[in-house]
Amino acid sequence: MNFDHAKRKKKVSIWGSTGSIGAQTLAVISRYPDRFEIETLTAHSNINLLREQAEKFRPKHVVLTGLSDPGKVKDPFKGTGADCAFGMDSLVVLAGSGGEDLVVNALVGSAGLEAMLAAIRARRTVALANKEVLVIAGELVMAEAAGAGVEILPIDSEHSAIFQCLRGEPRESIRRIILTASGGPFLNRPLSELGRVTVEEALRHPNWVMGKKVTIDSATLMNKGLEIIEARWLFGLEPDRIDVIIHPKSIIHSMVEFQDGSIKAQLGKPDMRVPISHALTYPERWPFDFGSLDLGSPVNLEFLPMDSERFPGLGLARTALEKGGTAPAVFNAADEMAVNWFLERKIGFMDIPRIVEKALKERPVRPCAELKDVLQEDAETREWLKKSS
Repeated sequence: MNFDHAKRKKKVSIWGSTGSIGAQTLAVISRYPDRFEIETLTAHSNINLLREQAEKFRPKHVVLTGLSDPGKVKDPFKGTGADCAFGMDSLVVLAGSGGEDLVVNALVGSAGLEAMLAAIRARRTVALANKEVLVIAGELVMAEAAGAGVEILPIDSEHSAIFQCLRGEPRESIRRIILTASGGPFLNRPLSELGRVTVEEALRHPNWVMGKKVTIDSATLMNKGLEIIEARWLFGLEPDRIDVIIHPKSIIHSMVEFQDGSIKAQLGKPDMRVPISHALTYPERWPFDFGSLDLGSPVNLEFLPMDSERFPGLGLARTALEKGGTAPAVFNAADEMAVNWFLERKIGFMDIPRIVEKALKERPVRPCAELKDVLQEDAETREWLKKSS
């Protein structure tokens, strides 16, 4: 969509506006208040922060997706000018009927898949930070997007990098894409000590500021497994053409190798506001003052091979893709459950990939023809894990 901001403001809805990506999206938008208009903001249950955002950005709608009983809340958005709705079903309705130009899906985990499909069917461009929707239902989502003529703009730094490298390039020219991974906080920790990693240690990522779930996934590198699956559907490539390499400094955010052997890389400071701004202003690039790489100083572009013993999540993701059907939904649900249990200090750090492996081995794989198949497997895997763990 070639947006002419001289004629009117770009209307944006942000799902998950109180989370890390959502808050940073609003921070980017605040740089150009005359070019954006907020249609809808959502939060799971953070009423106080959502009200602050509503007072500042004056959305038409706010949704508390984690609260289904409005009787428990006494009109917390009075005076903001926003209509308030409750529950995920309300978001699905708004997604299918809203008047925005762009939906930013910054929800956590598998939440919001149905709402995203509703937005696509309503022909809304989607800026996607919620990689899990493509993990559990990538084939369905991309088929719907293709049928509706809707673009999916990636916000993940790695997929945004690939998206930018592929701009203007024919798909048949691609040899492979190369996702980079920092290696997280435990890249050099002895393997024998990983079982004793604490929650606090796992939440201290060396390069990125993110929400808790994605930070833990980045420590286990389970996030790269999720990203392999996401990339498979987002870019239409077979898994054997998607590689991952360790790049500790997070300067190169990902690369594309072409059939002639040349490689394009997207470089920049590790700042999520950069891929967010790219999605918000695409196909243009507007000026922002997020800082630049100092290329006059030494820049460490070191690469290291992936250690599959230290980071088994990548192999598990490839197994899920190979099994197909509902297996990626199992992979995602098991990871979400295991991360939550780790954050609650119920399991150890290295139990996370073990739980995912157990689920992939023992859950039956079924065809994934419709949305209900994905949602059913997601729910059944979670219930099965509660009973079997």
